[in-house]
Amino acid sequence: MSIFYVNGAYYPEEDAKISVRDLSVLRGFGAFDYLRTYAQLPFRLEKNLARLRRSCEILELNFPWSDDELSEIVLETLKRNIALGDSEEYSIRLVVTGGISKSNITPDNEPSLIVLVQPFTPLPAEIYETGAKIITVDLSRLYPDAKSTLYTPAILGQRRAREQGAIEAIYKDDAGNILEATTSNIFAFFGNTLVTPPTGEQILPGITRMTTLELAQEHFDVQIRELPYEEFLQADEAFLTSSNKEVLPIVQIDEAMIGDGRVGEGTQQLISLFREITRKRATGVVV
Repeated sequence: MSIFYVNGAYYPEEDAKISVRDLSVLRGFGAFDYLRTYAQLPFRLEKNLARLRRSCEILELNFPWSDDELSEIVLETLKRNIALGDSEEYSIRLVVTGGISKSNITPDNEPSLIVLVQPFTPLPAEIYETGAKIITVDLSRLYPDAKSTLYTPAILGQRRAREQGAIEAIYKDDAGNILEATTSNIFAFFGNTLVTPPTGEQILPGITRMTTLELAQEHFDVQIRELPYEEFLQADEAFLTSSNKEVLPIVQIDEAMIGDGRVGEGTQQLISLFREITRKRATGVVV
């Protein structure tokens, strides 16, 4: 049973609670961020904290904690869970809620802070060898550049993906450009050129996306630009990135095969490069 942090104290999972009047419950008002450990150390925690702070700024959600305070809370929560010995690696989710509101709608600027640390379960190894399917959905997120707890489009998209044997659902804009998946960023190879949609007001800046771009720029021609759906169908390779998927090859979108329907060499190289940089954590190298 995991140990969670809630508003200044640490609780066993069954005792960790917030008020039913919290605006995250009543109105879906809150922000969160997610990362995982390698060698039981948080991967790029400072980047996730900066993104959480940015999400709260976009949502105009009060954020009274310093990065040092949050880092200390995360590390202590992680330490307490590692002591349980339940897992080799862990997922970490930080949640800032709107808190209790006297009017039940307007925040009183007293947010709640929750840190959930749980055993990390990786995807099956074979999916990185065979690749996965994705679908597109006619859904969109409110404030896409913030990690809001208002996750209805993602929940619906994920449900439709599972119904069609896919691992993810992809959002498109009104012009038909590929944007991002419900919980992942997307990339496509055209020969030696790697293309990914630009971040901004329509796409969340993924931390794994950032790391992948840093690695890719040393080996490929990288273009950050709009990616029309029809062009994506002509890609030689494609993959998703996220904290829980790392670099995940994609071999089908909707009913169309990507390239020859197999995991390509460029994707395989980036999978190896990403695993190499995360393995460095296990040997004490800071990345």
